[in-house]
Amino acid sequence: MLFENISLGISEGERLGLIGPNGSGKSTLLKILSGHLEPDSGSISMRRNTRIGYVPQQADFPDGHTAAEIIAGAIADERLEDLERAARINQTLGRAGFSDGSVRTESLSGGWKRRLAIARELAASPDLLFLDEPTNHLDLEGILWLERLLSTASFASVVVSHDRYFLDNVVNDMAEIDRVYPEGIFRVEGSYSHFLEKKEEFLLAQSSRKESLANKVRREVEWLRRGPKARTGKSRARIDEAGRLMDELSNLESRGPKGVAQIDFTATDRRTRRLVSVEGISKELGGRTLFRDLSFTLTPGTRLGLLGLNGTGKTTLLRILAGELEPDSGSLERAFNLRTVYFDQAREHLDTTETLRQGLGAHGDTVIFRDRPIHVAGWAKRFLFDSGQLDRPIASLSGGEQARVLIARLMLQPADVLLLDEPTNDLDIATLEVLEDSLTEFPGALVLVTHDRYLLDRVSTAILALDGQAGAQFYADCYQAMQAARPAPPPKESAPAQPPPSTRSAPAKKKLSYLEAREWEQMESLILEAEQELETIRAEMHSPEVVSDGPRLHACYQKMQSAEAQVAALYARWAELEAKQQ
Repeated sequence: MLFENISLGISEGERLGLIGPNGSGKSTLLKILSGHLEPDSGSISMRRNTRIGYVPQQADFPDGHTAAEIIAGAIADERLEDLERAARINQTLGRAGFSDGSVRTESLSGGWKRRLAIARELAASPDLLFLDEPTNHLDLEGILWLERLLSTASFASVVVSHDRYFLDNVVNDMAEIDRVYPEGIFRVEGSYSHFLEKKEEFLLAQSSRKESLANKVRREVEWLRRGPKARTGKSRARIDEAGRLMDELSNLESRGPKGVAQIDFTATDRRTRRLVSVEGISKELGGRTLFRDLSFTLTPGTRLGLLGLNGTGKTTLLRILAGELEPDSGSLERAFNLRTVYFDQAREHLDTTETLRQGLGAHGDTVIFRDRPIHVAGWAKRFLFDSGQLDRPIASLSGGEQARVLIARLMLQPADVLLLDEPTNDLDIATLEVLEDSLTEFPGALVLVTHDRYLLDRVSTAILALDGQAGAQFYADCYQAMQAARPAPPPKESAPAQPPPSTRSAPAKKKLSYLEAREWEQMESLILEAEQELETIRAEMHSPEVVSDGPRLHACYQKMQSAEAQVAALYARWAELEAKQQ
Protein backbone atom coordinates (compact mmCIF):
# COMPACT_ATOMS: atom_id res chain seq x y z
CA MET A 1 0.00 0.00 0.00
CA LEU A 2 1.57 3.27 -1.14
CA PHE A 3 -1.07 5.57 0.35
CA GLU A 4 -4.77 5.55 1.18
CA ASN A 5 -7.59 8.05 1.80
CA ILE A 6 -5.54 10.91 0.33
CA SER A 7 -7.58 14.09 -0.20
CA LEU A 8 -6.15 16.95 -2.21
CA GLY A 9 -7.55 20.07 -3.90
CA ILE A 10 -5.85 22.37 -6.41
CA SER A 11 -7.12 25.87 -7.22
CA GLU A 12 -6.30 28.47 -9.85
CA GLY A 13 -2.93 30.14 -9.39
CA GLU A 14 -1.63 27.47 -7.02
CA ARG A 15 1.89 26.17 -7.48
CA LEU A 16 1.95 23.07 -5.30
CA GLY A 17 5.24 21.39 -4.41
CA LEU A 18 4.93 17.67 -3.61
CA ILE A 19 7.64 15.87 -1.64
CA GLY A 20 7.96 12.60 0.27
CA PRO A 21 10.28 9.66 0.89
CA ASN A 22 11.40 7.51 -2.05
CA GLY A 23 8.75 4.88 -2.78
CA SER A 24 5.96 6.78 -0.98
CA GLY A 25 3.95 7.07 -4.20
CA LYS A 26 4.57 10.64 -5.42
CA SER A 27 4.87 9.67 -9.08
CA THR A 28 1.88 7.33 -8.76
CA LEU A 29 -0.25 10.10 -7.23
CA LEU A 30 0.79 12.47 -10.04
CA LYS A 31 -0.27 9.88 -12.65
CA ILE A 32 -3.63 9.46 -10.90
CA LEU A 33 -4.26 13.21 -10.67
CA SER A 34 -3.32 13.72 -14.33
CA GLY A 35 -5.59 10.90 -15.51
CA HIS A 36 -2.82 8.49 -16.56
CA LEU A 37 -3.66 5.92 -13.86
CA GLU A 38 -6.84 4.84 -12.10
CA PRO A 39 -6.95 4.83 -8.27
CA ASP A 40 -7.94 1.65 -6.44
CA SER A 41 -10.62 3.64 -4.62
CA GLY A 42 -11.86 7.19 -4.31
CA SER A 43 -12.57 9.67 -7.10
CA ILE A 44 -10.93 12.50 -9.06
CA SER A 45 -13.12 15.39 -10.18
CA MET A 46 -12.07 18.20 -12.49
CA ARG A 47 -13.75 21.44 -13.48
CA ARG A 48 -15.33 21.08 -16.92
CA ASN A 49 -13.03 21.65 -19.93
CA THR A 50 -9.91 21.75 -17.76
CA ARG A 51 -6.84 21.15 -19.92
CA ILE A 52 -4.29 18.94 -18.21
CA GLY A 53 -0.56 18.72 -18.96
CA TYR A 54 1.76 16.02 -17.62
CA VAL A 55 5.57 15.82 -17.81
CA PRO A 56 6.83 12.38 -16.61
CA GLN A 57 10.24 11.66 -15.09
CA GLN A 58 11.57 10.11 -18.29
CA ALA A 59 11.18 12.18 -21.46
CA ASP A 60 10.91 9.75 -24.41
CA PHE A 61 10.52 10.81 -28.03
CA PRO A 62 10.47 8.73 -31.22
CA ASP A 63 13.68 8.88 -33.25
CA GLY A 64 13.66 10.63 -36.60
CA HIS A 65 11.43 13.52 -35.46
CA THR A 66 12.38 17.17 -35.12
CA ALA A 67 11.59 19.38 -32.16
CA ALA A 68 9.11 21.33 -34.32
CA GLU A 69 7.32 18.09 -35.27
CA ILE A 70 6.97 17.13 -31.60
CA ILE A 71 5.31 20.48 -30.82
CA ALA A 72 3.16 20.21 -33.95
CA GLY A 73 1.94 16.81 -32.78
CA ALA A 74 0.88 18.31 -29.43
CA ILE A 75 -1.48 20.79 -31.14
CA ALA A 76 -2.56 18.57 -34.04
CA ASP A 77 -6.18 18.43 -32.82
CA GLU A 78 -6.57 22.19 -32.58
CA ARG A 79 -8.27 24.07 -35.41
CA LEU A 80 -5.63 26.57 -36.44
CA GLU A 81 -4.68 28.30 -39.66
CA ASP A 82 -1.31 27.31 -41.09
CA LEU A 83 0.29 30.65 -40.18
CA GLU A 84 -1.18 30.55 -36.69
CA ARG A 85 0.01 26.97 -36.21
CA ALA A 86 3.54 27.83 -37.35
CA ALA A 87 3.58 30.86 -35.05
CA ARG A 88 2.44 28.74 -32.10
CA ILE A 89 5.19 26.18 -32.76
CA ASN A 90 7.92 28.82 -33.07
CA GLN A 91 6.70 30.71 -30.02
CA THR A 92 6.63 27.55 -27.89
CA LEU A 93 10.11 26.47 -28.99
CA GLY A 94 11.41 29.99 -28.36
CA ARG A 95 10.00 30.00 -24.81
CA ALA A 96 11.85 26.74 -24.17
CA GLY A 97 15.15 28.16 -25.48
CA PHE A 98 15.29 26.29 -28.81
CA SER A 99 16.91 28.34 -31.59
CA ASP A 100 16.51 25.61 -34.24
CA GLY A 101 13.24 23.71 -34.57
CA SER A 102 14.77 21.27 -37.06
CA VAL A 103 17.04 19.63 -34.46
CA ARG A 104 16.32 15.90 -34.18
CA THR A 105 15.19 14.40 -30.91
CA GLU A 106 17.82 11.64 -30.89
CA SER A 107 20.59 14.27 -30.93
CA LEU A 108 19.27 16.10 -27.87
CA SER A 109 20.95 15.81 -24.46
CA GLY A 110 18.93 14.78 -21.42
CA GLY A 111 18.46 18.42 -20.41
CA TRP A 112 17.16 19.52 -23.82
CA LYS A 113 14.85 16.52 -23.98
CA ARG A 114 13.46 17.67 -20.65
CA ARG A 115 12.92 21.17 -22.06
CA LEU A 116 11.18 19.73 -25.11
CA ALA A 117 8.91 17.58 -22.93
CA ILE A 118 7.87 20.68 -20.99
CA ALA A 119 7.43 22.69 -24.19
CA ARG A 120 5.21 19.96 -25.65
CA GLU A 121 2.79 20.38 -22.74
CA LEU A 122 3.00 24.19 -22.85
CA ALA A 123 1.97 24.17 -26.51
CA ALA A 124 -1.49 22.89 -25.57
CA SER A 125 -2.00 25.84 -23.15
CA PRO A 126 -2.79 23.77 -20.04
CA ASP A 127 -4.88 25.04 -17.14
CA LEU A 128 -3.07 22.65 -14.79
CA LEU A 129 0.42 21.23 -15.37
CA PHE A 130 1.85 18.23 -13.49
CA LEU A 131 5.65 17.87 -13.50
CA ASP A 132 7.53 14.86 -12.08
CA GLU A 133 11.12 15.73 -11.09
CA PRO A 134 11.42 18.35 -13.87
CA THR A 135 14.87 19.57 -12.77
CA ASN A 136 16.50 16.16 -13.32
CA HIS A 137 19.02 16.43 -16.19
CA LEU A 138 18.49 20.20 -16.50
CA ASP A 139 21.63 22.28 -16.18
CA LEU A 140 21.70 25.38 -13.98
CA GLU A 141 20.52 27.67 -16.79
CA GLY A 142 17.67 25.26 -17.51
CA ILE A 143 16.62 25.20 -13.84
CA LEU A 144 16.60 29.01 -13.69
CA TRP A 145 14.55 29.06 -16.92
CA LEU A 146 12.01 26.67 -15.41
CA GLU A 147 11.85 28.72 -12.21
CA ARG A 148 11.00 31.85 -14.21
CA LEU A 149 8.48 29.96 -16.34
CA LEU A 150 6.50 28.48 -13.45
CA SER A 151 6.72 31.56 -11.22
CA THR A 152 5.12 33.79 -13.89
CA ALA A 153 2.78 31.22 -15.49
CA SER A 154 -0.97 31.80 -15.64
CA PHE A 155 -1.69 28.09 -15.17
CA ALA A 156 -1.69 26.14 -11.91
CA SER A 157 1.01 23.52 -11.38
CA VAL A 158 1.90 20.54 -9.21
CA VAL A 159 5.59 19.69 -9.16
CA VAL A 160 7.37 16.74 -7.56
CA SER A 161 10.90 17.86 -6.76
CA HIS A 162 13.65 17.46 -4.19
CA ASP A 163 15.54 20.59 -5.30
CA ARG A 164 15.20 22.74 -2.17
CA TYR A 165 16.22 26.07 -3.75
CA PHE A 166 13.85 25.38 -6.66
CA LEU A 167 10.95 24.68 -4.30
CA ASP A 168 11.69 27.82 -2.28
CA ASN A 169 11.75 29.97 -5.43
CA VAL A 170 8.70 28.54 -7.21
CA VAL A 171 5.94 27.06 -5.07
CA ASN A 172 3.34 28.88 -2.98
CA ASP A 173 1.95 25.69 -1.43
CA MET A 174 3.69 22.56 -0.09
CA ALA A 175 2.52 19.01 0.62
CA GLU A 176 4.38 15.92 1.81
CA ILE A 177 3.18 12.33 1.44
CA ASP A 178 4.29 10.21 4.37
CA ARG A 179 2.71 7.65 6.69
CA VAL A 180 3.98 9.71 9.63
CA TYR A 181 0.96 12.01 9.13
CA PRO A 182 -2.52 10.91 10.34
CA GLU A 183 -4.13 11.59 6.93
CA GLY A 184 -1.14 10.37 4.96
CA ILE A 185 -0.39 13.89 3.71
CA PHE A 186 0.66 17.16 5.35
CA ARG A 187 -0.04 20.41 3.51
CA VAL A 188 1.02 23.98 4.30
CA GLU A 189 0.31 27.14 2.34
CA GLY A 190 3.50 29.08 1.66
CA SER A 191 7.11 28.48 0.65
CA TYR A 192 9.23 25.41 1.33
CA SER A 193 11.02 27.22 4.19
CA HIS A 194 7.66 27.99 5.83
CA PHE A 195 6.63 24.37 5.33
CA LEU A 196 9.72 23.15 7.22
CA GLU A 197 8.84 25.33 10.20
CA LYS A 198 5.23 24.07 10.31
CA LYS A 199 6.35 20.45 9.82
CA GLU A 200 8.72 20.70 12.78
CA GLU A 201 5.91 22.15 14.93
CA PHE A 202 3.54 19.35 13.90
CA LEU A 203 6.01 16.53 14.54
CA LEU A 204 6.95 18.04 17.91
CA ALA A 205 3.27 18.20 18.88
CA GLN A 206 2.76 14.61 17.69
CA SER A 207 5.77 13.47 19.71
CA SER A 208 4.39 15.20 22.81
CA ARG A 209 1.00 13.58 22.22
CA LYS A 210 2.67 10.18 21.87
CA GLU A 211 4.60 10.67 25.15
CA SER A 212 1.42 11.76 26.97
CA LEU A 213 -0.51 8.79 25.59
CA ALA A 214 2.23 6.38 26.61
CA ASN A 215 1.99 7.62 30.23
CA LYS A 216 -1.81 7.28 30.25
CA VAL A 217 -1.69 3.79 28.73
CA ARG A 218 0.93 2.73 31.32
CA ARG A 219 -1.40 3.78 34.16
CA GLU A 220 -4.42 2.07 32.58
CA VAL A 221 -2.49 -1.16 31.99
CA GLU A 222 -1.42 -1.19 35.63
CA TRP A 223 -5.07 -0.78 36.67
CA LEU A 224 -6.22 -3.57 34.31
CA ARG A 225 -3.57 -5.93 35.74
CA ARG A 226 -4.84 -5.60 39.31
CA GLY A 227 -7.37 -8.38 38.72
CA PRO A 228 -11.18 -8.60 38.94
CA LYS A 229 -11.33 -7.78 42.66
CA ALA A 230 -9.50 -4.54 42.23
CA ARG A 231 -11.79 -3.61 39.36
CA THR A 232 -15.00 -4.26 41.27
CA GLY A 233 -17.37 -1.36 40.70
CA LYS A 234 -15.12 0.17 38.08
CA SER A 235 -16.82 1.62 35.06
CA ARG A 236 -16.98 -0.44 31.90
CA ALA A 237 -16.45 2.84 30.11
CA ARG A 238 -12.97 3.10 31.60
CA ILE A 239 -12.04 -0.31 30.20
CA ASP A 240 -13.27 0.77 26.76
CA GLU A 241 -11.37 4.06 27.08
CA ALA A 242 -8.17 2.16 27.95
CA GLY A 243 -8.58 0.09 24.79
CA ARG A 244 -9.10 3.24 22.72
CA LEU A 245 -5.98 4.85 24.17
CA MET A 246 -3.91 1.74 23.39
CA ASP A 247 -5.19 1.71 19.80
CA GLU A 248 -4.33 5.41 19.38
CA LEU A 249 -0.84 4.88 20.81
CA SER A 250 -0.29 1.88 18.54
CA ASN A 251 -1.37 3.98 15.56
CA LEU A 252 1.01 6.81 16.51
CA GLU A 253 3.90 4.37 16.97
CA SER A 254 3.23 2.73 13.61
CA ARG A 255 3.38 6.17 11.98
CA GLY A 256 6.60 7.10 13.75
CA PRO A 257 9.59 8.25 11.67
CA LYS A 258 11.19 5.31 9.86
CA GLY A 259 14.67 6.83 9.94
CA VAL A 260 16.90 7.81 7.04
CA ALA A 261 19.46 6.02 4.93
CA GLN A 262 22.86 5.59 6.60
CA ILE A 263 25.33 6.74 3.96
CA ASP A 264 29.00 6.57 4.88
CA PHE A 265 31.61 6.20 2.15
CA THR A 266 34.67 4.17 3.09
CA ALA A 267 38.00 5.96 2.80
CA THR A 268 41.41 4.32 2.70
CA ASP A 269 44.16 5.13 5.21
CA ARG A 270 46.32 6.74 2.53
CA ARG A 271 48.46 9.64 3.76
CA THR A 272 49.59 10.80 0.29
CA ARG A 273 49.18 14.56 -0.17
CA ARG A 274 48.73 14.48 -3.95
CA LEU A 275 46.10 12.01 -5.07
CA VAL A 276 45.60 13.23 -8.64
CA SER A 277 47.65 15.86 -10.46
CA VAL A 278 46.21 17.28 -13.70
CA GLU A 279 48.61 19.28 -15.87
CA GLY A 280 47.49 21.17 -19.00
CA ILE A 281 44.95 18.62 -20.26
CA SER A 282 42.72 19.32 -23.27
CA LYS A 283 39.83 17.39 -24.79
CA GLU A 284 37.93 17.74 -28.05
CA LEU A 285 34.64 15.99 -28.86
CA GLY A 286 32.50 16.37 -31.95
CA GLY A 287 34.82 18.98 -33.44
CA ARG A 288 34.51 21.21 -30.35
CA THR A 289 37.20 21.78 -27.73
CA LEU A 290 35.56 21.29 -24.33
CA PHE A 291 38.52 22.50 -22.25
CA ARG A 292 42.14 23.42 -22.94
CA ASP A 293 45.27 23.61 -20.75
CA LEU A 294 43.31 22.66 -17.62
CA SER A 295 45.42 22.12 -14.49
CA PHE A 296 44.53 21.33 -10.88
CA THR A 297 45.47 18.98 -8.04
CA LEU A 298 43.20 16.78 -5.93
CA THR A 299 44.39 16.36 -2.33
CA PRO A 300 42.67 14.80 0.71
CA GLY A 301 39.84 17.13 1.72
CA THR A 302 39.42 18.69 -1.74
CA ARG A 303 35.76 18.81 -2.71
CA LEU A 304 35.59 20.17 -6.24
CA GLY A 305 32.18 21.00 -7.73
CA LEU A 306 31.85 21.06 -11.54
CA LEU A 307 29.46 23.65 -12.96
CA GLY A 308 28.39 24.27 -16.54
CA LEU A 309 25.63 23.85 -19.08
CA ASN A 310 24.78 20.43 -20.48
CA GLY A 311 27.38 19.39 -23.03
CA THR A 312 30.21 21.53 -21.64
CA GLY A 313 32.32 18.49 -20.69
CA LYS A 314 31.63 17.83 -17.00
CA THR A 315 30.98 14.09 -17.44
CA THR A 316 33.87 13.87 -19.92
CA LEU A 317 36.23 15.34 -17.31
CA LEU A 318 34.99 12.84 -14.72
CA ARG A 319 35.60 9.95 -17.13
CA ILE A 320 39.14 11.22 -17.74
CA LEU A 321 39.76 11.36 -13.99
CA ALA A 322 38.33 7.83 -13.67
CA GLY A 323 40.63 6.55 -16.43
CA GLU A 324 37.81 5.69 -18.85
CA LEU A 325 38.94 8.35 -21.35
CA GLU A 326 42.34 9.76 -22.27
CA PRO A 327 42.96 13.51 -22.70
CA ASP A 328 44.05 14.72 -26.15
CA SER A 329 47.02 16.51 -24.61
CA GLY A 330 48.55 17.20 -21.22
CA SER A 331 49.23 14.73 -18.45
CA LEU A 332 47.38 13.18 -15.54
CA GLU A 333 49.30 11.57 -12.69
CA ARG A 334 47.65 9.37 -10.08
CA ALA A 335 49.10 8.30 -6.76
CA PHE A 336 50.37 4.70 -6.58
CA ASN A 337 47.50 2.18 -6.21
CA LEU A 338 44.95 5.00 -6.19
CA ARG A 339 41.42 3.76 -5.46
CA THR A 340 38.63 5.59 -7.29
CA VAL A 341 34.87 5.16 -6.93
CA TYR A 342 32.74 6.46 -9.82
CA PHE A 343 28.97 7.11 -9.53
CA ASP A 344 27.64 6.94 -13.08
CA GLN A 345 24.91 9.43 -14.05
CA ALA A 346 23.27 6.95 -16.43
CA ARG A 347 23.54 4.17 -13.81
CA GLU A 348 24.99 1.90 -16.49
CA HIS A 349 26.77 -0.03 -13.74
CA LEU A 350 23.42 -1.09 -12.27
CA ASP A 351 21.93 -4.27 -13.76
CA THR A 352 18.17 -3.83 -13.36
CA THR A 353 17.56 -7.55 -14.03
CA GLU A 354 19.34 -8.44 -10.78
CA THR A 355 17.51 -8.78 -7.50
CA LEU A 356 17.90 -6.20 -4.76
CA ARG A 357 20.02 -8.74 -2.84
CA GLN A 358 22.48 -8.97 -5.75
CA GLY A 359 22.39 -5.23 -6.43
CA LEU A 360 23.40 -4.45 -2.85
CA GLY A 361 26.61 -6.43 -3.42
CA ALA A 362 25.78 -9.47 -1.33
CA HIS A 363 27.86 -12.63 -1.49
CA GLY A 364 25.37 -15.19 -0.28
CA ASP A 365 23.73 -13.69 2.79
CA THR A 366 26.46 -11.18 3.69
CA VAL A 367 28.22 -8.09 2.43
CA ILE A 368 31.75 -7.06 3.42
CA PHE A 369 31.87 -3.48 4.75
CA ARG A 370 35.17 -2.16 6.12
CA ASP A 371 36.53 -5.71 6.31
CA ARG A 372 33.58 -6.90 8.43
CA PRO A 373 30.77 -9.22 7.27
CA ILE A 374 27.26 -7.75 7.64
CA HIS A 375 24.06 -9.69 6.98
CA VAL A 376 22.42 -8.48 3.79
CA ALA A 377 19.11 -7.84 5.60
CA GLY A 378 20.87 -5.46 8.00
CA TRP A 379 22.73 -3.79 5.12
CA ALA A 380 19.43 -3.34 3.24
CA LYS A 381 17.86 -1.78 6.33
CA ARG A 382 20.57 0.90 6.38
CA PHE A 383 19.17 2.06 3.04
CA LEU A 384 15.50 1.82 4.09
CA PHE A 385 14.77 -1.52 2.39
CA ASP A 386 13.08 -4.33 4.30
CA SER A 387 13.98 -8.01 4.04
CA GLY A 388 10.82 -8.74 2.05
CA GLN A 389 12.21 -6.68 -0.85
CA LEU A 390 15.52 -8.55 -1.18
CA ASP A 391 14.31 -10.88 -3.92
CA ARG A 392 12.50 -8.19 -5.90
CA PRO A 393 14.09 -7.17 -9.23
CA ILE A 394 15.85 -3.79 -9.22
CA ALA A 395 13.72 -2.77 -12.23
CA SER A 396 10.65 -2.68 -9.96
CA LEU A 397 12.21 -0.08 -7.64
CA SER A 398 11.62 3.67 -7.93
CA GLY A 399 14.33 5.96 -9.32
CA GLY A 400 15.32 7.11 -5.84
CA GLU A 401 15.47 3.54 -4.54
CA GLN A 402 17.72 2.55 -7.45
CA ALA A 403 20.01 5.48 -6.62
CA ARG A 404 20.23 4.23 -3.02
CA VAL A 405 21.15 0.73 -4.29
CA LEU A 406 24.03 2.15 -6.34
CA ILE A 407 25.26 4.26 -3.41
CA ALA A 408 25.07 1.20 -1.12
CA ARG A 409 27.26 -0.79 -3.50
CA LEU A 410 29.77 2.03 -3.94
CA MET A 411 30.08 2.35 -0.16
CA LEU A 412 31.55 -1.18 -0.04
CA GLN A 413 34.57 -0.01 -2.06
CA PRO A 414 37.32 1.82 -0.12
CA ALA A 415 38.17 5.01 -2.00
CA ASP A 416 40.78 7.74 -2.12
CA VAL A 417 38.76 9.72 -4.69
CA LEU A 418 34.99 9.88 -5.18
CA LEU A 419 33.73 10.88 -8.64
CA LEU A 420 30.00 11.55 -8.44
CA ASP A 421 27.98 12.37 -11.56
CA GLU A 422 24.50 13.65 -10.61
CA PRO A 423 24.14 11.46 -7.49
CA THR A 424 21.14 13.49 -6.27
CA ASN A 425 18.73 12.62 -9.10
CA ASP A 426 15.54 11.05 -7.63
CA LEU A 427 16.82 11.06 -4.03
CA ASP A 428 14.35 12.30 -1.42
CA ILE A 429 15.25 15.27 0.77
CA ALA A 430 15.98 13.24 3.91
CA THR A 431 18.46 11.06 1.98
CA LEU A 432 20.00 14.16 0.37
CA GLU A 433 20.74 15.61 3.80
CA VAL A 434 22.48 12.40 4.90
CA LEU A 435 24.44 12.29 1.62
CA GLU A 436 25.58 15.89 2.19
CA ASP A 437 26.83 15.04 5.70
CA SER A 438 28.68 11.98 4.40
CA LEU A 439 30.38 13.88 1.57
CA THR A 440 31.37 16.73 3.89
CA GLU A 441 32.99 14.27 6.31
CA PHE A 442 34.72 12.14 3.62
CA PRO A 443 38.48 12.51 4.24
CA GLY A 444 39.56 11.77 0.66
CA ALA A 445 39.09 13.89 -2.46
CA LEU A 446 35.73 14.44 -4.14
CA VAL A 447 34.70 15.69 -7.59
CA LEU A 448 30.99 16.37 -7.81
CA VAL A 449 28.72 17.07 -10.77
CA THR A 450 25.28 18.26 -9.71
CA HIS A 451 22.79 20.99 -10.53
CA ASP A 452 21.55 21.00 -6.95
CA ARG A 453 22.75 24.47 -5.88
CA TYR A 454 22.09 23.75 -2.19
CA LEU A 455 24.34 20.66 -2.32
CA LEU A 456 27.08 22.55 -4.17
CA ASP A 457 26.99 25.41 -1.66
CA ARG A 458 27.17 23.08 1.33
CA VAL A 459 29.70 20.49 0.12
CA SER A 460 32.15 22.09 -2.33
CA THR A 461 35.37 23.79 -1.28
CA ALA A 462 35.85 25.14 -4.82
CA ILE A 463 33.90 25.38 -8.08
CA LEU A 464 35.28 24.70 -11.56
CA ALA A 465 33.03 26.28 -14.20
CA LEU A 466 33.26 24.92 -17.77
CA ASP A 467 31.84 26.84 -20.72
CA GLY A 468 32.21 24.08 -23.35
CA GLN A 469 34.26 26.41 -25.57
CA ALA A 470 37.68 25.52 -24.15
CA GLY A 471 37.23 27.87 -21.20
CA ALA A 472 37.50 26.82 -17.55
CA GLN A 473 37.59 29.02 -14.46
CA PHE A 474 37.85 28.32 -10.72
CA TYR A 475 35.57 30.11 -8.22
CA ALA A 476 35.14 30.09 -4.47
CA ASP A 477 31.48 29.10 -4.53
CA CYS A 478 28.41 28.61 -6.72
CA TYR A 479 27.20 32.18 -6.18
CA GLN A 480 30.47 33.68 -7.41
CA ALA A 481 30.38 31.50 -10.53
CA MET A 482 26.79 32.54 -11.30
CA GLN A 483 27.64 36.22 -10.80
CA ALA A 484 30.59 35.91 -13.19
CA ALA A 485 28.27 34.50 -15.85
CA ARG A 486 25.99 37.55 -15.70
CA PRO A 487 26.24 40.12 -18.54
CA ALA A 488 28.55 43.05 -17.88
CA PRO A 489 26.90 46.34 -16.83
CA PRO A 490 26.56 49.11 -19.40
CA PRO A 491 29.78 51.11 -19.79
CA LYS A 492 29.84 54.34 -17.86
CA GLU A 493 30.58 57.25 -20.19
CA SER A 494 32.44 60.18 -18.72
CA ALA A 495 30.63 63.44 -19.49
CA PRO A 496 32.54 66.57 -20.61
CA ALA A 497 33.35 69.08 -17.88
CA GLN A 498 31.06 71.72 -19.50
CA PRO A 499 28.63 69.93 -21.83
CA PRO A 500 27.12 72.15 -24.53
CA PRO A 501 23.36 72.67 -24.28
CA SER A 502 22.78 70.65 -27.47
CA THR A 503 23.82 67.41 -25.72
CA ARG A 504 20.62 67.47 -23.70
CA SER A 505 18.70 66.51 -26.81
CA ALA A 506 21.09 64.14 -28.52
CA PRO A 507 19.76 62.59 -31.76
CA ALA A 508 20.20 59.08 -30.30
CA LYS A 509 17.46 59.73 -27.77
CA LYS A 510 14.83 61.17 -30.07
CA LYS A 511 12.95 57.84 -30.26
CA LEU A 512 12.37 57.83 -26.48
CA SER A 513 9.39 59.48 -24.89
CA TYR A 514 9.94 62.13 -22.23
CA LEU A 515 9.37 59.63 -19.41
CA GLU A 516 11.58 57.02 -21.08
CA ALA A 517 14.37 59.56 -21.52
CA ARG A 518 14.18 60.42 -17.81
CA GLU A 519 14.25 56.69 -16.99
CA TRP A 520 17.27 56.20 -19.28
CA GLU A 521 19.21 58.98 -17.52
CA GLN A 522 18.61 57.34 -14.11
CA MET A 523 19.19 53.74 -15.21
CA GLU A 524 22.92 53.56 -14.51
CA SER A 525 22.57 54.86 -10.94
CA LEU A 526 19.63 52.50 -10.33
CA ILE A 527 21.70 49.51 -11.50
CA LEU A 528 24.66 50.49 -9.31
CA GLU A 529 22.38 50.97 -6.31
CA ALA A 530 20.67 47.60 -6.86
CA GLU A 531 24.03 45.82 -7.20
CA GLN A 532 25.33 47.44 -4.01
CA GLU A 533 22.22 46.26 -2.16
CA LEU A 534 22.77 42.76 -3.56
CA GLU A 535 26.38 42.74 -2.34
CA THR A 536 25.24 43.89 1.12
CA ILE A 537 22.73 41.02 1.32
CA ARG A 538 25.35 38.57 0.12
CA ALA A 539 27.80 39.71 2.82
CA GLU A 540 25.06 39.32 5.43
CA MET A 541 24.25 35.82 4.15
CA HIS A 542 27.87 34.70 4.60
CA SER A 543 28.22 36.12 8.12
CA PRO A 544 28.69 33.47 10.88
CA GLU A 545 25.60 34.48 12.85
CA VAL A 546 23.35 34.05 9.79
CA VAL A 547 24.97 30.83 8.55
CA SER A 548 24.36 29.20 11.94
CA ASP A 549 20.69 30.30 12.05
CA GLY A 550 18.60 28.14 9.67
CA PRO A 551 15.40 30.27 9.46
CA ARG A 552 17.42 33.49 9.19
CA LEU A 553 19.60 31.95 6.47
CA HIS A 554 16.52 30.98 4.42
CA ALA A 555 15.04 34.48 4.86
CA CYS A 556 18.34 36.03 3.78
CA TYR A 557 18.49 33.72 0.75
CA GLN A 558 14.99 34.83 -0.31
CA LYS A 559 16.06 38.48 0.01
CA MET A 560 19.08 37.70 -2.15
CA GLN A 561 16.90 36.05 -4.80
CA SER A 562 14.62 39.09 -4.86
CA ALA A 563 17.61 41.42 -5.17
CA GLU A 564 19.06 39.34 -8.03
CA ALA A 565 15.71 39.46 -9.82
CA GLN A 566 15.67 43.26 -9.41
CA VAL A 567 19.15 43.59 -10.93
CA ALA A 568 18.18 41.31 -13.83
CA ALA A 569 15.01 43.32 -14.45
CA LEU A 570 16.98 46.58 -14.54
CA TYR A 571 19.46 45.15 -17.04
CA ALA A 572 16.59 43.91 -19.20
CA ARG A 573 14.93 47.34 -19.12
CA TRP A 574 18.25 49.03 -19.90
CA ALA A 575 18.68 46.81 -22.98
CA GLU A 576 15.09 47.55 -24.06
CA LEU A 577 15.60 51.35 -23.85
CA GLU A 578 18.95 51.11 -25.62
CA ALA A 579 17.38 49.10 -28.47
CA LYS A 580 14.81 51.86 -29.01
CA GLN A 581 17.62 54.33 -29.71
CA GLN A 582 19.26 52.32 -32.47
